[in-house]
This record gives sequence, C-alpha cells and structure tokens, in this order.
Amino acid sequence: MNVAPTLGTDVSSLPPEGALASLGRPGAGSVAPTPDTDASWSSNCPLCAADGGTLVWRGARLRVIHADEQGFPAFYRVVWNAHVAEFTDLAEHERLRCLQAVALVEQTLREHVRPTKVNLASLGNMVPHLHWHVVARHTWDSHWPAPIWAAPQRPRALQQEAELAACLPALHAALHARLAQWAAEAPAHVHG
Repeated sequence: MNVAPTLGTDVSSLPPEGALASLGRPGAGSVAPTPDTDASWSSNCPLCAADGGTLVWRGARLRVIHADEQGFPAFYRVVWNAHVAEFTDLAEHERLRCLQAVALVEQTLREHVRPTKVNLASLGNMVPHLHWHVVARHTWDSHWPAPIWAAPQRPRALQQEAELAACLPALHAALHARLAQWAAEAPAHVHG
C-alpha cells in the first residue's frame, strides 16, 4: 500500500506505521541522532531524520513524543534514539530501560487522562526503527473497542477529543518531569 500521510491524517486509513512514513521531512522536529553523533543513524529512516512527533522528553537513549493522530489526542511513542529494528537488538539493560519508559508513560496517562484502556504496540513494519506506541483509549473513541488502525466503529466524539486535548499541556509537563527524574535516578551507564 503506497500512502503519503501527513500529520493529522486519520490513522484508520493507514497501515499501523503509515503515519510515521512521512515524518522525516524538514521542520518536523529536532534531529537526533545524527551521522555525527551515532554510527547507527540512517538517512532513510524518518525516526532518525526527525523526532517523529512533538518532542515531550529526550534522554541519551530514548525519547518520548506526542503523535498528532486525529481522533486519538493521547497518542505517544517511546522511540529508541539509535537506529535498531528489533527489541532484541538492545542489550538486556537497554531493554529494561525501554520497557520502564513505556510503563512510565502508560502510568502517567492512566493518572492524568483516566482512559478505559491503554494500548501498547511495537510493530515497525513500515518504519523499522524501534518504537513503542502508547495510546490512551476511551469507550467514546471512534474505533473502540477495535484497534486504532481498524475501521472506525462510529463518528468521532469531537467534544470529548477537545476536552482530552485540553489536558495535554499538563500531561506533557508531568511526563517530562517524571521521565527526567527517572533518568536522573538511573545508574550512569543506563541513563534514559
């Protein structure tokens, strides 16, 4: 399937990684890693060329971004900074740190937006750069209870989406603070 999505594209019309495929364009976010800072950097990878969304927090090994996906205001990605395709490409201590970050994002979403469920996914079929999707889901969302990449089940709940979107600045601040504290408390060789 050839898809040329843009930010704000309805993700239900895309394959699971389709929304990321166009995010390597200039101006999409600050660049990390770069060829100068990481030998694993790939110029063909949108998650090497740009953040992949609105940067919420960046550590030495991973970053958390907010994905601008229509219909899903609380959609985040935990992105490994170095270009690796598979979770098992990481050393054991790196896998632990990655999953700790995913769990911290999930926990913060649960506390701040009280979703019905948090969906976690690591696919990488369209963008083979290790990243985890962390998506707060509610019974009112247009795809509930189906996956966000399935066909919509009902029209979008625009009022509820707007109410949730209004909570995002506080959520981003909480995520940033928690992730920064988590990284600071880590042993020197395993900082986030």
